[in-house]
Amino acid sequence: MTATTLRGVQLPDGTRTDLHLVDGVLAEDAPADAEVIDCDGLIALPGLVDPHTHLREPGREDAETVQSGSEAAARGGFTAVCAMANTQPVTDTAEKAEHVHALGRRAGLVDVVVIGAITKGLKGEELSELGLMHRSGAGVTMFSDDGMCVMNPQLMRRALEWVAPFGGVIAQHSQDAFLAGPGACCHEGELSGRLGLAGWPPVAEATIIARDAMLAEATGSRLHVCHITSAEGVEVVRWAKSRGINITAEVTPHHLLLGTEELTGYDTVYKVNPPLRTPEHIEALRAALEDGTIDMVGTDHAPHAPQDKDHAFVDAKPGMLGLEQALSVVIETMVKPGRLTWEQVAERMSHAPARLASLSGQGRPLTVGEPANVVLIHPDRTAEVDKTGSKSLSRNNPYDGRTLPDPVEATFLRGKPTFRR
Repeated sequence: MTATTLRGVQLPDGTRTDLHLVDGVLAEDAPADAEVIDCDGLIALPGLVDPHTHLREPGREDAETVQSGSEAAARGGFTAVCAMANTQPVTDTAEKAEHVHALGRRAGLVDVVVIGAITKGLKGEELSELGLMHRSGAGVTMFSDDGMCVMNPQLMRRALEWVAPFGGVIAQHSQDAFLAGPGACCHEGELSGRLGLAGWPPVAEATIIARDAMLAEATGSRLHVCHITSAEGVEVVRWAKSRGINITAEVTPHHLLLGTEELTGYDTVYKVNPPLRTPEHIEALRAALEDGTIDMVGTDHAPHAPQDKDHAFVDAKPGMLGLEQALSVVIETMVKPGRLTWEQVAERMSHAPARLASLSGQGRPLTVGEPANVVLIHPDRTAEVDKTGSKSLSRNNPYDGRTLPDPVEATFLRGKPTFRR
C-alpha cells in the first residue's frame, strides 16, 4: 500500500482539508503509517492535462524522448499529455500509435495520450487509419496534422465524418497556406517589413477556423482549434459557439506572455508557428481565456536540438519548450492580475483538456473515490528560469533568464510522486 496525506491543503475553491492519497485514489482516511506532508500555504489542483505536446520519439530522440518529455511534464505539474503525431515516422497507423502508447506506459510518469495523424504522412492527401487507430490498444480519439493545415475542405469534411460515430475530435492547425505560406514566420505588420521577414497575417488563421467550424456544424462532429493566436480567430470561435457548433480552442502560454518585440534580435528561440503577435492580440487571447471563449491552455511544447535552431531566423525550425513553465505563465498573466481564479485554472488546465481527449481518469475533482492525480503548488514562490536545469533534452526555452512564478511543489500520478521539489 502507498499512502500520503496532504495535511491542511487548500483546494481550488478556497476550502482547506486533508487529502488522503491511498493506493492510487483519494480516500476518506489514510493508514497510520502514511507519509504526511504539511501543506500550510500550499494549493492542490487536479493534475494538469496538456492537449498539445511534441515528444519527438520516435525519430528525433536527440531533441526529446517520451521519457525526458514525461519528466518535464511531471516537473510542470502535468499528469497527462497528448502526444502529437508529427514524429518520424508519422503516427498514422494503429501499430505506430500503439508504439508511442507503450513508450508512455514504460516511462510511467504521466499518461501519454496518443494523437493520430489526420492524413497519411501529414501530406494532406489521404486519410490515415482513423478507425483502426481508435480501435487499437492506444484508443486514439484525437487526430491532428499539427504543423500542417488540412487545406482540402473535402478531406477535412471526411475526417470529421469519420470520427463523429465514436465521439472523436479533429484538432486543426489553422493556417491558410495561400495567405501564410511555408516561409511565413513573423506576424504581418510594420515589424515584419522592417525585419525583412515573411508575414503571417491573422486572417490566415481566422478563415480556416471559420471554414472548419462550418464543416463541423454540417457533420455534427467535434472540432478543436490548436494554438489560437489572433483577435480575429477568437471572434470566429465566439461566433461558432453562439451557433451551438461543437468547437473548442486552446491558447499557448507563450502567446499569452510573449509578443513580436522578442523578434527584433532575430533570436530563433522566439520563432514559433503560429507566430508571436502584437499587444492587441495578446489582450484578446487573455480576455477570451478569461471569459471561456478559449477553453483551455495547450503548451505546444516543441523541443528542438541545437542544430535545428542554430540557423538564420528564416531557416530555423519553429517551436518553443512549454511544459515546465506553462502553469508559471498562467499564474503570471491570468491569476496574479485577477483574471482567473484557482477553480478556473483547474478548469482550463485540467478539466477541459481531459474532456477534450475523453480521459475518464484525468481532470477529475479532488473528492473521495477519484483518481489521486494531484499537483501541489506554492502560489507565491518565484524564481529565475534557467534553461540548463530543464528536464527536457532541449534548451529552446523562451523564458530563460525571466523571473516567473515557480509553483510546482510536487506532482502525484495515481498517488505516486512523479516530481518532488
